Amino acid sequence: MLDSRRNILLACALSALAGYVDAIGFLNLGGLFVSFMSGNSTRMGVSLAEGQWASAFESLGLIALFVVGAGVGSLIVLGRGANRQPWVLLAEALLLAAAALGDALGIPGFAVAAIVLAMGVENAVFQIHGGGGLGLTYVTGALVKIGQLAAHALRGGARWGWVSNLLLWAALVAGSLCGAAAYHWINLGAIWFASAAALALSAIVAVTVHR
Repeated sequence: MLDSRRNILLACALSALAGYVDAIGFLNLGGLFVSFMSGNSTRMGVSLAEGQWASAFESLGLIALFVVGAGVGSLIVLGRGANRQPWVLLAEALLLAAAALGDALGIPGFAVAAIVLAMGVENAVFQIHGGGGLGLTYVTGALVKIGQLAAHALRGGARWGWVSNLLLWAALVAGSLCGAAAYHWINLGAIWFASAAALALSAIVAVTVHR
C-alpha cells in the first residue's frame, strides 16, 4: 500500500485526520474511542467484569457502528468504476458534516454515531478490490511493522523500509494533538474542520488519480 510517495502522503493525511477525530471523540465520550475499537473492546470486557452494563452496551454500540461503517466503505470500493478512493473520501466527508450538523442541532447521539461510521468508512480508502487493505484509523499494526522492518534492515534488508510506518504513527499523534486542542476550543464543532479536510482530500485524489 505504501509503495509510492503519493500513497504515503495520502495515508499520512488520513491517519492525521483519524487522530484528530479520535481525540475529539475520546474527550467527548469521556474515555471511549470513535476509531480505536481495540480500546473499546477492552473497555467493554472490563465493564462486563465489573457489572457496568450501560458502559458495556455503549462500547458495543460504538464497535457495531464502526463495523457498519467499514462495510459501507467496502461496498463503495466494490462498486462500479476503476478508482473509488474519491467516493470513499466523499462519503467520509458527508458523514462528518452530518455529525457536525447534528451537534449544531443539539443531537449529540446522532453526531457521535455519524463520526464512528465515518471512521469505519475511512479504512476502505486503500482496500484491495475484494480483499483487505491498510488500516488508517489505528496504528498498532504500523508499530508492529516498524519493529519488524527495522529488524529486517539490520539483517541486510531495505534500510529505510520502516520509515513510512513511523510517519503513519507520527501523523496520527500530530492529528490527535490538533483534535484535542480544537475540542477544547469549540467542542464537537471542531468536526467541521475534519469534514472540510476529508472533502479536500476527495477532490485532490479525484484530480490526481490518473497522474
